Amino acid sequence: MSREERQAQLIDTAQRLVREEGTDALTLGRLAQEAGVTKPVVYDHFGTRDGLLVALYRHYDALQNAALDAALAACSPSLAERAEVIASAYVRCVLTQGQEIPGVAAALAGAPGMDALKRGYQTDFIAKCRRVLEPFAGGGRLTLASLWAMLGAADAVSDAAARGEIRAGEATDELCRNIISMVDRHRA
Repeated sequence: MSREERQAQLIDTAQRLVREEGTDALTLGRLAQEAGVTKPVVYDHFGTRDGLLVALYRHYDALQNAALDAALAACSPSLAERAEVIASAYVRCVLTQGQEIPGVAAALAGAPGMDALKRGYQTDFIAKCRRVLEPFAGGGRLTLASLWAMLGAADAVSDAAARGEIRAGEATDELCRNIISMVDRHRA
């Protein structure tokens, strides 16, 4: 098995462990046992438990970005459709991961560099949304405050849907309306 294939196997096994037993069950030793490899193999890939958790977090972000990019590439260039794609991709990704990633993020709270990593992913998402949505603002520029508010709304409604407090369709629809309203407010 190549290094990349082994890394993917370890990430898949770690995700399964977190999904089935929670973040506390995930140790490098347990991952080695579940993956059928020796501890040195796991240590070689991740170094520390925090390294493993960061890799899981990065994997989740890569999946979210790939899903959003594919959906945006396939949609028509209209504000309504772009807003729908952003909203549905965001909610779907959170629902797909359930409470796994919040558990991983909580386990990494206070880990060196975690805040910067999370902030980097957030600012990348905001920049992507700006590029995709700003052309519909009629020459106006979407403010960072509005884009951060959109991200906060995305997190809130997705989290509520993941907990079963609202339906996924409600979360998507509300977020879509929020995005369209944000763009409309910035029209020049």
